[in-house]
Amino acid sequence: MTTLARWARTEWGPLYVAVRGPLVRRRWRAVPMTVGVVCLTAVLHLVHNQSWGFRFVEDVGAVRAEDPLWLALLRTPLSLFVPALDLPVWGALAQILLVFGIAEICLGWWRTLVIAYVATLAGTLYARVGIWLGPDSPFGLPATDSLVVDTGPSAAVVGLAVFLGWRYRAYVTAGVVIAAMVVEVVLKDNLAGKEHLAAIVAVLALCGVSALRHRHRRPASSAGSGSGLPPIRSSRRRRGPAQRRSWR
Repeated sequence: MTTLARWARTEWGPLYVAVRGPLVRRRWRAVPMTVGVVCLTAVLHLVHNQSWGFRFVEDVGAVRAEDPLWLALLRTPLSLFVPALDLPVWGALAQILLVFGIAEICLGWWRTLVIAYVATLAGTLYARVGIWLGPDSPFGLPATDSLVVDTGPSAAVVGLAVFLGWRYRAYVTAGVVIAAMVVEVVLKDNLAGKEHLAAIVAVLALCGVSALRHRHRRPASSAGSGSGLPPIRSSRRRRGPAQRRSWR
């Protein structure tokens, strides 16, 4: 085995094992939420590009920093599935299919959606803070960005990729994703790039919380017995009526 192959096995082996079994056994049935998300994103994109549907999608799923906060929060769930009109939709659909699909198999559908929404919401809230800080701050944004629509599914994809890399110890992959987002901001200082960084910060905070929870659970789970075996009472079988009568 070459050095590259050993590195790939170490980096992606656990993730590959976690994904391969369910995908081979159940095929598309292993990722029903992801299939639904891809279809919803495609439909919203098609409707958004129609003259009769543009205003409808804008009203239910387009989030801008100029919007009242309550309205932005109300639109945020659907904004996750509204891709940018100026980017190829097939790229967004491929990213959603790959990253959401892996996350659904590894984390479950509801954890995947929670992490996706946390990442998206972090970007949405950052836009308001960035405009308040102003363009003179390294973390600020110009006032004109208040008219720009939020990133859509891309922040969720970035956040999920980082969380999966941390969860399955694909640290190099997670690091590459983070580095790519930093380079994007350096080369093209725009709202989308900084929202991606805000999403990464929020997801890294989730990683820290998850690590602390597992650390606190570990001593409690091993405190029942010094040998690490289940408690004694769990290994005893209850006596049936015949057994109880035999002792009388």
